[in-house]
Amino acid sequence: MTPADVIVVGGGIAGISAAAEIAGDGARVTVLEGEAQLGYHSTGRSAAIFIRNYGNATLRALNAAAEQVFETPGEIAESSLLSPRGELLLATDEEMSALESYIEGAEGVDRLSTGEAVELVPILRPEHIGGAVIERGARDIDVDRALQGYARLLKARGGRIVTGAAVSGIFRSGDIWEVTTDKDVHAAPVLVNAAGAWADDIARLAGVGTVGLRPMRRSAALLPAPDGHDISRWPLFGSVSETWYAKPDAGRLMVSPADEDPVDPHDAWADDMVLAEGLYRYEQAVTVPVTRVESNWAGLRSFTRDRTPVAGFDPLAEGFFWLAGQGGYGVQTAPALARLCSALVSGREPALAPLAVAALSPSRFSA
Repeated sequence: MTPADVIVVGGGIAGISAAAEIAGDGARVTVLEGEAQLGYHSTGRSAAIFIRNYGNATLRALNAAAEQVFETPGEIAESSLLSPRGELLLATDEEMSALESYIEGAEGVDRLSTGEAVELVPILRPEHIGGAVIERGARDIDVDRALQGYARLLKARGGRIVTGAAVSGIFRSGDIWEVTTDKDVHAAPVLVNAAGAWADDIARLAGVGTVGLRPMRRSAALLPAPDGHDISRWPLFGSVSETWYAKPDAGRLMVSPADEDPVDPHDAWADDMVLAEGLYRYEQAVTVPVTRVESNWAGLRSFTRDRTPVAGFDPLAEGFFWLAGQGGYGVQTAPALARLCSALVSGREPALAPLAVAALSPSRFSA
């Protein structure tokens, strides 16, 4: 049996960042990841963009706190993990009410005329645009550099990462959690459940009540750049109703149908029909037809019923800490949630506002 102060189940950006922050308080931390590599599922399949206005009020508070870390990562990376991109949201005439609702709760967004939107993305159909706004502060996230930076920091602080260690059993013995994998057994008084789409399954193994996570599939396709266009400076652009979006990606164009189909936790793949429908919606908004798909993939976005992450100690299971339900916001909120996790595990006062901490607490599901 391998002892530790804290065991973190899950080696995505959420688990690794939390583990690194907890280890900074002097705790002995072990991360258990079932796959052979870190960030294999949702982290490695992210759209990799930071959008300050993405999500509800609690998520926007997390975004604001995380942005500071991404900009000045300190021991995580030598330079900023963000780079310029921008987000252009488009509305048809029928979607204008959705656009107005978005603007009402947003900061740092500017309205654009149809001509200004087409100037930014020349392949847009002017007749398809009823309105447009841009968040110029939206930026690309270097996800791999963030993940590897947190992993290095964790190891530098004495933490351990065990890959290929799928959890098969969890048992509470006295004040210690014993976690069995196909390799060995690990023991610690605190267990952090950062297992993504599998977080409810981990809770069941531990005999802990679940929080009702719903994994949702999100698909994407990689298309060649439109002929005659340098897309490197184009913003992410898409429907304000989230029926499709597109983003430049290393000289090609990543297009997503913005699907959210409920699925069981699994190694996700794109559904051909869902992808085709999404590409059709994209084609209606642009002047360039889709003639070739170079590759496609899918990832899982797991939501609680209020679409807010859950972060905190379970009120009915001593030493069981939830860090799950990040939905489509997991990468961009990871630094803030990691610091919150570290503060709560160590007993320090969180830097996050009390209302946000309460909104994230698993206590809201205990009834």
